[in-house]
Amino acid sequence: MSNVTAVQVPDIGDFDTVEVIEILVKVGDTVKAEQSLITVESDKASMEIPTSIGGVVKSIEVKVGDKVKQGSVMLHVEASAAASAPAPAAAPAVAAPAPAPAPATAAPAAVSAPAPVASTPVIATPQTAAPAAGKLEMPVSTAGMAHASPSVRKFARELGVDLSLVTGTGPKNRILQEDVQGFVKLALSGGAGASAGSASGASIGGLELLPWPKIDFTKFGEVTPKPLSRIKKISGANLHRNWVMIPHVTNNDEANITELEALRVTLNKENEKSGIKVTMLAFLIKACVAALKKFPEFNASLDGDQLILKQYFHIGFAADTPNGLVVPVIRDADKKGILELANESTELAKKARDGKLSPAEMQGGCFSISSLGGIGGTHFTPIINAPELAILGVSRSYMKPVWDGKAFVPQLTLPLSLSYDHRVIDGASAARFNAYLGSLLADFRRIAL
Repeated sequence: MSNVTAVQVPDIGDFDTVEVIEILVKVGDTVKAEQSLITVESDKASMEIPTSIGGVVKSIEVKVGDKVKQGSVMLHVEASAAASAPAPAAAPAVAAPAPAPAPATAAPAAVSAPAPVASTPVIATPQTAAPAAGKLEMPVSTAGMAHASPSVRKFARELGVDLSLVTGTGPKNRILQEDVQGFVKLALSGGAGASAGSASGASIGGLELLPWPKIDFTKFGEVTPKPLSRIKKISGANLHRNWVMIPHVTNNDEANITELEALRVTLNKENEKSGIKVTMLAFLIKACVAALKKFPEFNASLDGDQLILKQYFHIGFAADTPNGLVVPVIRDADKKGILELANESTELAKKARDGKLSPAEMQGGCFSISSLGGIGGTHFTPIINAPELAILGVSRSYMKPVWDGKAFVPQLTLPLSLSYDHRVIDGASAARFNAYLGSLLADFRRIAL
């Protein structure tokens, strides 16, 4: 004999109420236990709420825009004994989730499902499939929905971590932020496969990775081991994180700096006795500040679903040192002139080479400049210095002939490579920013407008 049962919202973590943003079923649908019914969203994450029983949907008690909390009735389901009975034979078949590209979707079930209610047996969602041949198999103890708060789920999603592979150390095996961080550290060191019980590779966020190759190079010839410097160890980890987590796009353009270079040479002659050498970097910093004022979304940082627009202009620049790259920051660059910027950047670069930069002199940057001007190259893709949203790469200037309508004239050309975070900045904005920056460098009088 069938009966109608109210399906309630289970434990949703550390939130009083969450907003319903999507209804995933309709009246008359037949649902299975643990099938997602609605999608809710808090200020930290979105998640799908599943049903604890199977049956036929008789009525839906919520609508999009409603606020619900633990215990709120979502809908009523007419459940028969057969439909509501658990299916114990299904557990072995769902030892691992199918490696679909989950991070590309807005709210993948394997990542954003809520923490299960203690009284409800945890079983896999209908989208879960048996592992394909040759794929990483997940330990049986981690099958099903992970037990974690929405904030931890968001943290894991940003890092591309599949929570079903993480072992929780909190109460009732709840996954903590420290557990996610430990998993990432293990993955970066090449040990993620061991945590998953597989020596064949690692799986993070559905991405199948081969283990880092272990090779005895001495069998091919003589080698000299050299430990990485402390700076390279720190910057390497940051660069890896930024490259993996930020969707980089690079806009390449060129600027006519023929007149600007002539001005730079003149200023250096006039200030020869002062000891201040004006570099192209000083002009670039000043021009970037003007561009940031015109395009404020570049002078911002992403904090969850909020864009933090900054009203200050601190510009970082990559300094080459014997131990690796560091990024000193010139504060309040908008309030300083070309000579002051040239002098301060020179002093900071010297302190960087001498290893005397303080932590405060490398913090607070809004936008960074990475210049290869003295070395070479045409264009490249600089990696964004999180939490900034963009970085300007500058290559070596070169002479090229440009048609002025009557004849070819020589033009000193500076290649510009603007990398930007595509989650916030679109291609059109980046192209406008680079074009405006190029116009300032071509005619520096525009700075005064």
